[in-house]
Amino acid sequence: QVQLMESGGGLVQPGGSLRLSCAASGTIVSIYTMGWYRQAPGRQRESVATITDNGRTNYADSVKGRFTISRENAKKTVYLQMNSLKPEDTAVYYCYIDPGRRLYWGQGTQVTVSS
Repeated sequence: QVQLMESGGGLVQPGGSLRLSCAASGTIVSIYTMGWYRQAPGRQRESVATITDNGRTNYADSVKGRFTISRENAKKTVYLQMNSLKPEDTAVYYCYIDPGRRLYWGQGTQVTVSS
């Protein structure tokens, strides 16, 4: 059974930084795409960043230049470095992996940007 464990969320002031981590465990032969979504109260879940198995990245326009996604294949882990955080980045952040047949999701981690 595949499980994803997220960490790194919390409360930060505007302009601050956080680093989210998401480690996958279980029977996983390979992982193609890994990524992060977020959902703010009253809003639909939106894609934040993705990274393919060959390192190609994609970002939402709202986070370009501020967020960086990366992965460590040996550890089956994906990261999201978030800099210059804004109050509008406040949301529950969910990681996911695509090992080929279906997507697996993390439980979500709260990020709150507030002074």
